[in-house]
Amino acid sequence: MTDEIDMETITLGGGCFWCIEAVYSELEGVQIAESGYSGGKIDYPTYEQVCSGSTGHVEVVQIIFNPEIVTFKEILELFFTIHDPTTLNRQGNDVGSQYRSAIFYHSEEQKQIIEEMISVLNSSKKWSNPIVTEVTSFNKFYQAEEYHQNYFKLNSSQPYCRVVIEPKVNKFRKLYLSQLKED
Repeated sequence: MTDEIDMETITLGGGCFWCIEAVYSELEGVQIAESGYSGGKIDYPTYEQVCSGSTGHVEVVQIIFNPEIVTFKEILELFFTIHDPTTLNRQGNDVGSQYRSAIFYHSEEQKQIIEEMISVLNSSKKWSNPIVTEVTSFNKFYQAEEYHQNYFKLNSSQPYCRVVIEPKVNKFRKLYLSQLKED
């Protein structure tokens, strides 16, 4: 009889979901990194509705991972490395509430770890401004349209991918070389 591994889930928003998904999909221990929407006020929003900024949703990536391979703390450390958590409703040229830095926690234990990490990061003065990442209890996740899934992998020659996503992925690969999935 084999032991079942309890997978863990976290939902993260840090700008365009293509960037977040591209990084986490290469992290050892991540089983699924799926682009979608959370935190809004309507059910089953479309990309166009979310981009309008009127629904309150965040572009997020729902990550299902094996905590025996990659810890929740490591998932968060990576999150705070690949985006700027001090800018309100923007990441680079992506501007709007749908691009806000947000963590939708799935347990009280996750909430505690998140709050502790934000406190430590703010105290460290890693950034000149305080972290404005929204920390909210997870409610619902709506999968983004199919063409958003694996976007970087399938469209790496597109200008947005080369200019915005590729530098984040390269930074991740350099800093987390030992934690990359094997091809």
